[in-house]
Amino acid sequence: MLTRCLIIFASLFCLIHIKTAAAQTETPKQNEQTMLVIGDSLAAEYGIERGSGWVEHLNRKLDEISAGYRVRNASISGDTTSGGLTRLPDALEKHQPSIVIIELGSNDALRGLSLDMTRENLTQMITLVKQANAQTLLIGMRIPPNYGPTYTKAFYNLFQELAEKHQTALVPFLLEDIATNRNYFQDDGIHPNESAQAILAEHVWTYLKPLLNSNQASSSSSPS
Repeated sequence: MLTRCLIIFASLFCLIHIKTAAAQTETPKQNEQTMLVIGDSLAAEYGIERGSGWVEHLNRKLDEISAGYRVRNASISGDTTSGGLTRLPDALEKHQPSIVIIELGSNDALRGLSLDMTRENLTQMITLVKQANAQTLLIGMRIPPNYGPTYTKAFYNLFQELAEKHQTALVPFLLEDIATNRNYFQDDGIHPNESAQAILAEHVWTYLKPLLNSNQASSSSSPS
């Protein structure tokens, strides 16, 4: 009987310890800044195990180097720039990010929507981020050539044009390092599989890291 009670007590202690540790993990650290990702299925872990996507890889990398950031992923599979624009104000108010990664536009193109509409939506999103005193990292995409060379080229160039006009950081093409390797895609040939996620994270990191350095420099130069 005593042995059974000890086992139950030990089990309860471990359970409490695990729950406490989890709560501590979720509790924001002092002076920790927020990085918001607002995207579509490419950022929302479509078709892969939860916690295995490139956004979570970035989150872990930031933890490993003690960068002082926590990533909040507000991505939704199937989302368009219109949906992102609608959701962004509430997300900015809730998370108050220092950096916003915008990964949207692919679903606009795949549905053949107007590039003018996509441009206007992304412009408004970038403007909202600036008004919230945050930096933008815009992620560019390409679409299959069967949509016609004119539309395909204009869609790809759209991201570069916006980044130059609004002076935002840009990842020219999210899938640059895996696009020609079928082994990195799910059966649909569109969405990257789990083995591709770390590669995508490293690619995004190349363009994200200068923003972190810029924020740190701004913080250190601000009067205390």
